[in-house]
Amino acid sequence: MAAKLDRIFDSFSNKSLFENKFVLQTSYTPKNIPHRDKQIEQVAGILAPALRGERTSNLFVYGLTGTGKTLSVQYVADEMMNRAKKNSLNLKMQYLNCKLRKVSDTEYRILAELIRKLGGDIPSTGLPTEQVYNKFIDIIEGEKKLFILVLDEIDQAVKKISDGFLYNLTRLNSELNKSQISIIGISNDLNFLQNLDPRVKSSLSEEEIVFPPYNAIQLQEILKDRADKAFKEGVLEDGVIAKCAAYAAREHGDARRALDLLRISAELAEREEKNKVKIEYVDKANEKMDKDKIVDVVESAPKQFQLVLLSIMTLTDAKDSRIFTGEVYNVYHDLCARIKTEILTQRRISDIIAEMDMLGLINARVISKGRHGRTREIKLSIPEKVAGRIKNIMHESLGV
Repeated sequence: MAAKLDRIFDSFSNKSLFENKFVLQTSYTPKNIPHRDKQIEQVAGILAPALRGERTSNLFVYGLTGTGKTLSVQYVADEMMNRAKKNSLNLKMQYLNCKLRKVSDTEYRILAELIRKLGGDIPSTGLPTEQVYNKFIDIIEGEKKLFILVLDEIDQAVKKISDGFLYNLTRLNSELNKSQISIIGISNDLNFLQNLDPRVKSSLSEEEIVFPPYNAIQLQEILKDRADKAFKEGVLEDGVIAKCAAYAAREHGDARRALDLLRISAELAEREEKNKVKIEYVDKANEKMDKDKIVDVVESAPKQFQLVLLSIMTLTDAKDSRIFTGEVYNVYHDLCARIKTEILTQRRISDIIAEMDMLGLINARVISKGRHGRTREIKLSIPEKVAGRIKNIMHESLGV
C-alpha cells in the first residue's frame, strides 16, 4: 500500500496540469469582472456618497447563483476602502455570509459575529439579545464613522430566524448619534423580497439591482480568461471550455458552476494520470457535482425542510404508487410529533415542496381534483446512489 501511495503522490507532485489553480476558486477576485460593468457602476453610484461622509441608501442585490453579485459588490467595496484610506475617511465595511452554520442561525450569533469582526468580545451564547444589541451599538458609536454591512445570502438567515432581525438592524440608525449604518443584502432568491414583512421591505430595499444570468457565449469568455492563467499550455482539449459553458448556461448561467466544472474536470484527469483534459471528463465532473450539490443543499437546509424531504423519501420507499401532498403532510405530522418539534400548516408545507421542486430534488406536478381542489403529485428526483447518504444526514440532524 505504501508503494501505491508513493506512486500517487509522485504523479501529483511531478505532473500537474495546473499553472495556478487558485484562479478557478470562488475565493479568487479577478482584476476585471467581464459582462458586469453596468451592475458594478450601479453599485458604485449608490455607495459613492459614503466617500463624502454621507450615509448611503440600503441596497438589495439579487440574482441567481453564480451571476457575479458577491464578486461585484466586493470589488466595489475594495475600491471604496482604498479611496477612503487615501482620504483618511473613517469608513468601515464588514461582510457576513448568512449561509455559514453557527454564525447566522440566530439573531444573537449574527450580532456576536459582527461584534467580533469589529474587535469586540462577547460570548457565543448566554446574554439577552437586547444586551448584545447594546454592545453592538457601543462599538459602532466608539468613534464617528460610516458602517456598511454586507449580508450575503440574506435569504438563508431569514429562513432560519425570520425577517425581524433585518427590521431591527435597519432601525438602529435612530439610536445612533455619531455613526450611521447602511445595509447591503445579497440574495439568490428572486422572490425573496415578496415574502418580507412590508415594514422590512420598505426599510431594507431602498435601492435594488438585479444581476441577469450569463449566457453561454459570456461564460465561454469568462472561462477562457481564467483558463489562460490556470492551466499549462495545451492541456485542454478543444471543446472542453465550450461544454463547461453549455452545462452552466443550462443551470441558469451560473459562472461559479462553470468554473467548478472546469477545475474538477482537470482534477479528475490528473487523478487518472492524464496529460490532457478531454471532453469526457466534463461529463464526469458534472455528474459528481450534481451529487455533491444535493448533499450540500440537504446538509444546510432548515429542520422543517429536512422533515418534509424525509417524509417524501419515506413514502417513496413505502409505496410504488403516486405520492400526493396530503400524504406527505400526514407523514411529516407524525415525524414532528416523534421529535417534538413545531408542526407547520399544510400551506407552508406546500411552499416547502415548491421550493424543493425549484431546487430539483423532486418533480411536483399540480393536479386538479375538480370540486375537491388541487394537489401536487410528487416524484423524488434524488439519484439512488446518493439517496442513502441523504437519509443518514437527515436522520443524524433530526435525531430520528
